Amino acid sequence: MDNRELWSILGMNLEKHDEFLAPVPQIATELFFNRPNRPKAMGYFDMVLGDVHGIRVKELYEMKQQGKKVFSTFCVYVPEEIIVATGSACIGLCAGAQYPISTGEKVLPRNLCPLIKSTLGFKLDGICPYFQVSDWVIGETTCDGKKKAWEILNQYIPTYVMELPQKKEEKDYKLWEEVVSEFAAFVEKETGVELTEENLALGLEKVNRKRQALKRLADLRKHKPSPIHGLDVLLINQLAFFDDPERFATQVNLLCDELEERVKEGVGVVAVDAPRVLVTGTPQPLPAWKIHALIEKAGAVVVGEETCTGERYFKDLTEAASSKEDLLKNIAKRPMQVNCACFTPNTGRIDDILHMAENLQADAVIDSNLQFCQPYGIESFTVSKEMEKREIPYLRLESDFSDEDQGQLLTRIEALLEMIKV
Repeated sequence: MDNRELWSILGMNLEKHDEFLAPVPQIATELFFNRPNRPKAMGYFDMVLGDVHGIRVKELYEMKQQGKKVFSTFCVYVPEEIIVATGSACIGLCAGAQYPISTGEKVLPRNLCPLIKSTLGFKLDGICPYFQVSDWVIGETTCDGKKKAWEILNQYIPTYVMELPQKKEEKDYKLWEEVVSEFAAFVEKETGVELTEENLALGLEKVNRKRQALKRLADLRKHKPSPIHGLDVLLINQLAFFDDPERFATQVNLLCDELEERVKEGVGVVAVDAPRVLVTGTPQPLPAWKIHALIEKAGAVVVGEETCTGERYFKDLTEAASSKEDLLKNIAKRPMQVNCACFTPNTGRIDDILHMAENLQADAVIDSNLQFCQPYGIESFTVSKEMEKREIPYLRLESDFSDEDQGQLLTRIEALLEMIKV
C-alpha cells in the first residue's frame, strides 16, 4: 500500500494535504539535510522526517487492523505508560503549522493560541494522518483555550479530557491520582486489555527507556564545542511523540554513542566560542522550527529547551513498584513534577531554568512564547525579573507559526548575541 492509498482510506483531503506538504522537502533540506558536519546517526531521523506522514502512519494503521487502539495527545501530562502497557499506541498530533490556522479560526477566536487553532485546523482540513488514524484524542485542562477547544474537537473525533489540578498541594496530588486511575479504567475498557502489575511494569520500562535516551542526549549538549545543533535535537524531541518508543530509544542511543566520540575528539558543529542559548517557554510542536533556526542562523547554538518539547518531557522517570496500585500512583506522581505555567505558584520552573543554564553553560536565555498564550505570557514577567537579578542575558520573544516576522525576530536575536560578545 502506498502513502496516497493509505491517506485515501483514512479519509484525508488529498488536495489540501498535497498543498500543505509541498514546501516541506525544501524546508527540511535547508534546515536539516544540507547542514555541514551533522552526525551520521541523524540519518534515521532524517528518514523519518522525509516520510513523516507515511512510515509511522502505516504502522499505526496495521496495529488497528490487528485490533489495537491509537490514542493521540497534546500534552506531557497524559500518562503514556498506561496506553503502552495495553499494547496500544500513544502518539502526538500535528499542531505546529500556520497552514491550517485559517480553518481553525472558523470555529475558534482569532485571538487564541496558534497551537490550538492549528490543531483544530488540521482536523477540520483532514490533512493530519495521525488525527485520521487515531481512535481517541486525550485532552487535558492545562489552559482555558484547550479546555473549551476539546468540546469542539469532540464533535469531530472522540475526545477524552483529563482534569489537571492547578496547584500542587496534597489534595491536588490525590485528585490527580483519581484522574489517572479513571483514565486507566477507560483505557482498559477501550482496548479490552486488563492492566496488570506485569504489563504496567513493561509499559513503564519502555517509556522510561525513551526518556533515559533523551536525558542522555540532553546531557551531551553541555560540552564545548557543542557536538550537535539544537535544531537537530528539537527535531528528535518532536519525533519522540510519534515514533515507536523502543525503536526510538535505540536510535537516540546510537546517536549518543557517536556524540560521545565527538566530545572525546573535540569535534563540534560550531566554534568553541559560539554563543550558547537556552530556550524556555511554550512547546514547539512539529513542524515549529522557526525560533531555533533563527538563533542558529545568527551564529549561536541552542543547548537546551526548558519546554514541553524538551526537558519537561523527559527529565523525570517513573519509579518502579511491586503492585498495580503503586504503579498507578507512581505514574500519576511523575507528571506532577513537571513545572508547567498552568500551575500556581510555579517557582519550580525558575529553578529548572537556572539549573539548566548552569549545567549547559548557557550564555543567554531566550523566552519564546506563542501569541495569546496567557499562562506563559504572564509568567514571562517572573522569568525576566529572575534573569535580571542573576545578570543572565535574556530576551523575550512572542510569535506564531508564520514566517512574516522572521526578519524582526532575527534582528532582536542578533542584538542579544552582540551584547554577549561585548
